[in-house]
Amino acid sequence: MLRLFLVRHGAIPDVEAGRYWGHTDIPLSQHGIRQAEMLRQRLASENIAAVYSSDLSRAHKTASIIAGPHDVPVTLCHDLREIDFGQLEGTTFDEAQRNRPGVENLWFGTDPGTGFPGGESLDALAGRVDSAIERILEAGSPDISVLLVAHGGPIRVLVCRMMGMDVSRWWQIRIDLASLSVLEVYPEGSVVSILNDVCHLGGAI
Repeated sequence: MLRLFLVRHGAIPDVEAGRYWGHTDIPLSQHGIRQAEMLRQRLASENIAAVYSSDLSRAHKTASIIAGPHDVPVTLCHDLREIDFGQLEGTTFDEAQRNRPGVENLWFGTDPGTGFPGGESLDALAGRVDSAIERILEAGSPDISVLLVAHGGPIRVLVCRMMGMDVSRWWQIRIDLASLSVLEVYPEGSVVSILNDVCHLGGAI
């Protein structure tokens, strides 16, 4: 059995929250660093054999902190980036709704081939995630634990793919900042043993 530890990066600065940030490289806040340290403590006793991360700094920093006790290098993977929001990058959710009526419908996956204005579609994100997980599974033996640190979108899509769900249902899976989800991968299929767990954060959510 291969175990996949799926972690969403920690919090970003408050001034940047509530905006569309996809490929834009926003750093962790001090609060996000503390969240990553709590995840490091939670996963310190796990036998993690490999660590993969989105190459954006908010994910990379989270992965580096968690990987510390395991003496395992962090492999950066461009395909694990968040979806590219294109012209919406940096705008608030309210601004996007005012300036691009109906854009919120793209979240619901009713037309996964339609991209955000100037950005990616859900299908394009799913293609990237498929490529990443294929390489990760091929590189590991079937009896190891792998840490994967990414963003809400890629993790939702990955869970859909591994569970045989249509990717258009990604919006039905909640993935909070600094959350932990665990997939057990067997030849017959995958099992979700933990989903969106934040108990390690206590009151620091």
